[in-house]
Amino acid sequence: MSPTGSHAFVDDLALRHLDAAYNLGRWLLGNEQDAADAVHDAYLRAARASDSYAGGNARAWWLAIVRNCCLARLAIRNKEKRNVAIDQHPLTAEHWMPHTDADDVEDRIDSAKRQRLITQHLQNLPDHFREVLILREIEELSYREIADLLQTPIGTVMSRLARGRALLQKALADNVTMQAPYGL
Repeated sequence: MSPTGSHAFVDDLALRHLDAAYNLGRWLLGNEQDAADAVHDAYLRAARASDSYAGGNARAWWLAIVRNCCLARLAIRNKEKRNVAIDQHPLTAEHWMPHTDADDVEDRIDSAKRQRLITQHLQNLPDHFREVLILREIEELSYREIADLLQTPIGTVMSRLARGRALLQKALADNVTMQAPYGL
């Protein structure tokens, strides 16, 4: 059995990219417990399918399995017509804002507000835009890896990424405009 067709291959792959898998699951499913369950399901699927792995980008293969498990869970949710509460933990907001070690309390409070705002607007984006933003900006996958993972043309990935960035920037700009003080 080749190393890519073994359970050791899946173990190593899952461990190396566990944070990325969990982060993707959390963003797609909206909470930590469902993300952990989906990653576990993905591991089991990957272990069963390890003999059929045909080579190529292993990280994209693993994250595609995680994504498919998440989408399957979402389909079940939709059938059950349950409401999904988005976790308020700003896990990835720091990726959108530069991190500072400011000693000033006001700066830290402002930074925390900006992080919450970015997280909120990111969560409000349509799924297909949020998904490519998370994969590209936070998980740092290449356009090709995202295209392989989503099984879509690379041009579609680039288009969704550009549109998602524009929507996020507009939402953030609109929020700043609405909070601007008048008359000063």
